[in-house]
Amino acid sequence: MSLTLASGNAHKVHEFEHILGVPVRGLKEIKDPPDLIEDGDTFEANALIKARGLRDFLCDWALADDSGLAVEALDGAPGVYSARYAGEHGDDEANNQLLLRNLEGEENRKAAFVCVLAVCGPNGEEWVVRGECTGTISHTPSGDHGFGYDPLFVPDGHTESFAQLGDDIKAGISHRANALDLLLNHPDQPLKRMM
Repeated sequence: MSLTLASGNAHKVHEFEHILGVPVRGLKEIKDPPDLIEDGDTFEANALIKARGLRDFLCDWALADDSGLAVEALDGAPGVYSARYAGEHGDDEANNQLLLRNLEGEENRKAAFVCVLAVCGPNGEEWVVRGECTGTISHTPSGDHGFGYDPLFVPDGHTESFAQLGDDIKAGISHRANALDLLLNHPDQPLKRMM
């Protein structure tokens, strides 16, 4: 039993495997994977674009996520542009530095990690759920676990960043964990249908 995730991000694939306890394959494990263009203006739109594209390519079940950081003082930015906030896709250090510069002198450090999951089935089935994890943005990065904005994000109820808390704690409280929990407990059981 395994799931196919519409992502080339090895960190996300690992996180899904860690939370679900089943093998997950990403786009890098598919021969000639489709080019999935995330040009939606919401997390929901991008998750559906990726899930539909992978489903159509595989003619089978597909799971996709679109996730990012929404900072209250920045009107929800970086939002859907989280991975390319500083310009180049996936440059975590540059993204974190730009976020810190944009928050200089700002007292309101409230933020939320958002994860929207879309499941698309071969017969047109579609489910979309949204999970969030609220917290604050610290003034300096700390920790060496995780990826993306994890060194800056301190979840509510904790004093350490996601990058300090480690995989096990993050797996229980993260935006991705919350979204997966919604899918796992959905009355239509979309994840069980995939497996």
